[in-house]
Amino acid sequence: MSEASVRIDIWLWRARFMKTRALAAAYVGKGRIRLGDGPHTRRIEKPSAAVRPGETLTFPLRNRIVSLKVIALGERRGPADEARALYQLVDEQEDAPDV
Repeated sequence: MSEASVRIDIWLWRARFMKTRALAAAYVGKGRIRLGDGPHTRRIEKPSAAVRPGETLTFPLRNRIVSLKVIALGERRGPADEARALYQLVDEQEDAPDV
């Protein structure tokens, strides 16, 4: 069968990027989230779009661009420590020159 996945609005809510699932669905509906990395990105505009572990999400949040790798899908909206285990921020220092 297919690999495990969850709706993007549910994942954003479980990972505590949005306070409610309705806010997450509205945010996704505005087309602010990109799935993938490099030249293979696509804009997500439907809250029902599936996200899987290993995929990269990029979106604006609080006046900055957040790029992260989905590590796990989660079973519930838990405490902050549990939510942080669902993703890993992409290291932006890869583009920085060595000093």
